[in-house]
Parts: sequence; structure tokens; C-alpha cells
Amino acid sequence: MVIIGAGFAGMHAARSLRRANAKVTVIDRGTSHLFQPLLYQCATGLLSEGSISSPIRHLLRRQRNADVYCAEATDIDPAARTVTVTRLDSSVEQVGYDYLVVAVGMRTAYHGNEHLMEHTIGMKTLDDALAIRRKVMGAFEVAETLPDPEQRKPWLTFAIAGGGPTGVELAGQIRELAHNALEREFRSIDPDEARVMLFQGADRLLPSFSPSLSTSALRTLERLGVETHFGVHVTDVGADTVEITEKKSGEVRTFGARTTLWTTGVEAVPFVKALADAIGVKQDHGGTIPVGDDLSVPGHPDIFVVGDISSYKELPGVAEVAMQGGRHAGEVIAGLLAGGSERPAFRYRDFGSAAYISRKNAILETGPLRLSGRVGWLAWGAIHIAFLAGVRNRTGTLVTWAATLLTDTRRERAITYGDPKTARKSF
Repeated sequence: MVIIGAGFAGMHAARSLRRANAKVTVIDRGTSHLFQPLLYQCATGLLSEGSISSPIRHLLRRQRNADVYCAEATDIDPAARTVTVTRLDSSVEQVGYDYLVVAVGMRTAYHGNEHLMEHTIGMKTLDDALAIRRKVMGAFEVAETLPDPEQRKPWLTFAIAGGGPTGVELAGQIRELAHNALEREFRSIDPDEARVMLFQGADRLLPSFSPSLSTSALRTLERLGVETHFGVHVTDVGADTVEITEKKSGEVRTFGARTTLWTTGVEAVPFVKALADAIGVKQDHGGTIPVGDDLSVPGHPDIFVVGDISSYKELPGVAEVAMQGGRHAGEVIAGLLAGGSERPAFRYRDFGSAAYISRKNAILETGPLRLSGRVGWLAWGAIHIAFLAGVRNRTGTLVTWAATLLTDTRRERAITYGDPKTARKSF
């Protein structure tokens, strides 16, 4: 049993095989399982990277039939049933499998505008979160040293492309950071003057939620001081500018901004194209792979595709779909290994969607139930704590949230530069 990817889908697939008579190998290019729904809180100094990530080996330490392989999958030969992987030292190896679960996830999509990558940061990985933290915290620090108020403005202006949950959560957190945590810590600037602009191509925020909840979220962001611009696309980004184009009129406007964050969509990682080419399948929207009712690839009953890269009945690319899909694939394989022949169809149970807007204010929608404000915030918190991996992370996150509410401080504000040879180029 080989599982590629240790995200929500991959980890749940592995755990479903804990009692199976099989050798389970989990392949991931990193060493930690990341809780992506709270990535924006790491990016804005509320939580540490350790609070939202757990070592894969630690999570699987009690599963005696599971092993972890730190490497990146690059190619596949379905006829030989082998996966080509590249280790951390750049050496290459072939890993054989009897059953394969592909759960490699997605990456930030630029929709053909790859030139925008140079001056924007996406929001999919821990590296992205730390880069955003470096950019945001560094912007306040640079502004503090500039004597001219006009020079400070671009540094204190933050542009966010995309009005989905990630964009909304980032916008709210940056304003909260400026208004609460940094309020009394600077001498030359007033952090509360930070300008946060949210650009959305649709006519409302959070299109996946009901209109009433979208309106509630908009009102909360406006009270925080977030500027929202609807019906516009970000068409160019420079080192200190962001250009937007009105969808209807074609009017182009340019704003001064030293920080632009990109949250407008996702696409499959390169390995998924290698998989599609190898098995002769045409990729669906966003590069996803169409699967059958049991989540295996038609014509390849030994290959299962789960999580965000799986295209099945227009299910959304959210954590709950990934968890349930990974669990189902693992259970199907466990049943086959036990001598069964049935492959039950995947049935998704929709537990709803939630988004954090500001402190003590979140929205949650599940079926006819719609919550907002403090009640939504409490429900949002309970759900996220329940799904965090590990007792230590759950406890630590609760303590950090409580301390932040009581003191308005954020301790996770260290700036990391990555490669020391190019450190100063980060700004």
C-alpha cells in the first residue's frame, strides 16, 4: 500500500488501514501534516507553525504497519506498478505498490498569469505562511523607519486578490493585527492606519455561502476597516503597485501597495499531470482527475485519487471531503485485502462550511442552519479544535487563543528570511 501525500486525505487513508494485513508506506515531500484551515493565523502571528503542523512520523508512531518516506513523487508507471520519487538529497528511486492512493493536494493557481508570481504570495503551504508573516511584519518595521508619510503609505497598504474564505480571513486578521496587537508598540507610525484592500471578481464575498452570511461577513469587515472592491480582477502586480481592471467597464486603476497576497484559486500539482498522462485520463477543472464511485480511477482499480485533486460529483475541495474520501479509499482497500470483493460507493456527509471573519465573529453554514456573530465563532472554534491533529496542538491552540483575547498580543511575530544569501530581497 502506497499513499502519496500526508494531508487530510492521505492521513485518513493511512489510519483506515491500521488493522489491515498490509505494509503501508506514506510518501510526502515534507515531514509534517499541515492543518491548512488555520494557515492564515500562522501568517499573521496568532499561531506558531508548530501549532498547526504535526510530524507525520509522530502521528503514525503507534501504527506498526505504517512507514513514512520523505520524498517527492515525480512520475508513475501504472503497468509496472511503480512510483518514481526524489529524495531530499536529489537521488531517485522506484517504489512499488499493489494499491496506490494519490492525495497530493493542490497549489496556488494564477490562471495563466504566472508573471504575477514574482510580486505576490499564495496561501497553500507553511512556507507561504512564513513568507506572508515576513512580508506583513516587515512592512510595519520598514514604515516605522521612514520619515516621510507619503513613503510610508505603500508599506502600510496590503492588497488581497480573492474574496473567498482565505482572502476574507487574511484581510480580517491583518486589520486585527494592526488595530489590536500593534497598536501601542510603534512610535513613528500608527499601525491602525494600515490600509487593507480586498479585490473580488464576483459581486459578493464568499460565494459558496448563502447571500445573508456573505452580507454579514461584509459588514463585519467594513467595521474592521477593510476596503472591498467587487467586480474587479487583479491584472498586474509590481514591487510597490497593484493594478486592477473593472470587469464591466474595462477601466484600469493602480494602487500603491508593497504587499499583495494571492488567494484566487488552486490547481493540481505537477505530479497529477504525470499521473493523468500515464493512465490516459483527461484532467477535469483545475487539473483534477475524474474517479468512479469507489474513488478509484476508471480502468485502474488499483489506483485511488482522493482529496482536492479528485473530481467526483462536483464536491468542493474542502478538508471534510478530503478526510472522508481518504477514509473511504482506505476502507475499500482494507476490505479487498481481507478477501472481500465489494467496492461500496463513496457517500459524502456534508457537515457545512465555516469562515473566521474577526475576533468573536465567524460564519457557519450547514444545511438550513446558518450561524454568524459570536455563536458562529464558538461553533467555528469547536470544529477547528476537534479536527486539529494531536492533543498538544489542540491544547496549545486553545491557550493561545485565550491569551490573545485577554491581552490583544501576538507573540508569533519572528521574521525568518529563508535563504540567507537572498534574505533582504524578501522585501
